[in-house]
Amino acid sequence: MAEPPADERQRQAWEEEEADAAAGPSTEQVFEGEPVPTLPEMITARSVAVGVVLGVVLSIVAMKLSLTAVYLPFLAIPAGLMSFFLSRWWVRLLDGCGVAQLPFTRQENAVIQTFVVSCANIAYTGGFGSYILAMSRTSAVDGGPGNSGGNVAEPQIGRLMAFLFLTSFVGVFAVMPFRNSLVIRHNLPFPTGMATAHFINSIHTPHGAKQASMQVSVMFKTLGGAIVSSLWQWFYEGGMHCGFRSFPIFGLTAARFGFFFDFSMTDIGIGFLSPYKVTISMLAGSVACWGIMLPYIMTKEGSWYPRGIGGINAYRWFVGISMVLADGLFHMLCILLRTLREMRRRRHSRLTTLPSMCLGADERPPARSFDDRRRAQVFLRDWVYDPAAVVGYVALSAISIVAIPRLYPQLRSRHVALAYLIVPLFAFCNTYGIGMTSANLGPTYGKIAVLAFGSWVGLQNGGVVAGLAAGVIMLSAVITAGDLMQVFRTGYLTLTSPHAMLISHVAGTALGCVINPLIFWMLYGAYNGGDGVPVAPYAKVYRGMAILGVSQQALPRHSLLLSKVFFAVALANSVLREVSARRGWRVGRYLPCTIAVAIAFFMPPKVPIGISIGSIGMYLWRRLDGDGARLRSPPVAAGLICGDALGSVLRSMLMLSRARPPICLMFLSPRASERLDAVLATYM
Repeated sequence: MAEPPADERQRQAWEEEEADAAAGPSTEQVFEGEPVPTLPEMITARSVAVGVVLGVVLSIVAMKLSLTAVYLPFLAIPAGLMSFFLSRWWVRLLDGCGVAQLPFTRQENAVIQTFVVSCANIAYTGGFGSYILAMSRTSAVDGGPGNSGGNVAEPQIGRLMAFLFLTSFVGVFAVMPFRNSLVIRHNLPFPTGMATAHFINSIHTPHGAKQASMQVSVMFKTLGGAIVSSLWQWFYEGGMHCGFRSFPIFGLTAARFGFFFDFSMTDIGIGFLSPYKVTISMLAGSVACWGIMLPYIMTKEGSWYPRGIGGINAYRWFVGISMVLADGLFHMLCILLRTLREMRRRRHSRLTTLPSMCLGADERPPARSFDDRRRAQVFLRDWVYDPAAVVGYVALSAISIVAIPRLYPQLRSRHVALAYLIVPLFAFCNTYGIGMTSANLGPTYGKIAVLAFGSWVGLQNGGVVAGLAAGVIMLSAVITAGDLMQVFRTGYLTLTSPHAMLISHVAGTALGCVINPLIFWMLYGAYNGGDGVPVAPYAKVYRGMAILGVSQQALPRHSLLLSKVFFAVALANSVLREVSARRGWRVGRYLPCTIAVAIAFFMPPKVPIGISIGSIGMYLWRRLDGDGARLRSPPVAAGLICGDALGSVLRSMLMLSRARPPICLMFLSPRASERLDAVLATYM
């Protein structure tokens, strides 16, 4: 038996490879006998046909949900599953007609899934059920402030298509240079992209691999259990605050501040995939925000902020954004400095090899396992000249600065220029957060843009429409950037060419920019004043937010001071963590993950609690059965996330069919229960 190396990092890699060899073939060893398809073999005529059909179908579903609920479930897993079964039906149909067809590869399925999701997501990132309808006269209140003249803009198909084409590709160019750094060097998990990749790998596993078959069986059993759990919980949600989604795990007093468990299988699955430090940091951030800061600020209502207008949310928004910007700006500068240093070193050493044109890629950690080496080889084989992405972003920005003011005259060229100037920073910060925790802060950035740009333009100059249009720009850019990096993570784990994933993402987005406005116009015309179903119930909420932005009210007291303090603390923590990692200081082990703490300020505590429960389960599993946890935890996590996504789609279908849960399950204190019993006794 070979002796382990003396070096710590090499010894750790040797131990992992020995464990992999003892456990059996890994994922890519199972697929090793299959050659990696070329780009034309990934983007085929049949994959394009299946993608277009599913893209249109899911766009209709997504738009209908956007107009009636402003809720869009995670579509990657349903898209992957539907593309798999539709592709099998395609092959069987042609075989029945005497035309021999090879089965669809996992790379083709990854391309189809990317195309479909990027197309359907335009229904949400385009702001149809929120920002766009908030501009319309139907969302305006007669006689109210800002509800006439330049503060109203009716939706028009031509204007919407042009606006979407100008805003939906910004995020692609903004984060393209950081793909290798985030996916390989930092090795960010991107939990939903990882779950999608594992799902695709599982349904395309070659026959005869015992370990792979076991993982597929585990994933589908977990997936079925998650779907059943989601539907079973629905039966007990017959009213407000009913059901298991508000289980007071820490008691009713803590539940009033949001500290309860909602039985979200997605959060538990993310906990299985997230590092312990990220989970602990998110939980600490929730306690700091929702358990300490906000309860204290609530005692200052009427003094620090006006009563009854939700001004307390401004504190957590500004504080959270300041922490996100501090950590994101620091990591972006680190990547840029590493790249410049590496280019200088290569120029002085006169290496014969061409320098990498991907930011931060040259200091990536060595790939340790067979899967890592094979995936990195395929992922780095297709490189994109980063200056081309920069030129593309500058060109699109220049076009938008001229064109968007013609579409929405309330936004001047200087407003659009500033928006496109800050988009790369926000897009990178949001993408980095998604990679760590799978939490998408795009809606928060959009709301802040509504308030900031609306206040800048002013009520008399159409600040309501200007703020809402700026919100769409920011929302679309940051979400598209995060989606693209999720796509690259899925492609990395399925050996799909980054070129193929990028082309599929861009093509799906382009189709979505055309098809979604048409679907919106048809559905809006059918619902508007129709059968009593409320159209875009959140449109008036967003319009009220825009009116609040143009009302020139002062910021809540001490909100900027708190933001500056937390910005400084977050920046110091990020710097100390980086220095500790470089110098090997032990203090770095105990420092929280800045971005994870910041993200907890934007989400209710139930999300970190669910993720923590998943991490606790993973920790206990590893202690009891280390090898079994290492082999089965990825398919279990994928099954939980995928099953919850499919369950949410089924629940959405029940909602659209106007089905109502038959039971209301509530948790009450003994005193409240006695009062309720007394009231019910009077009717018996």
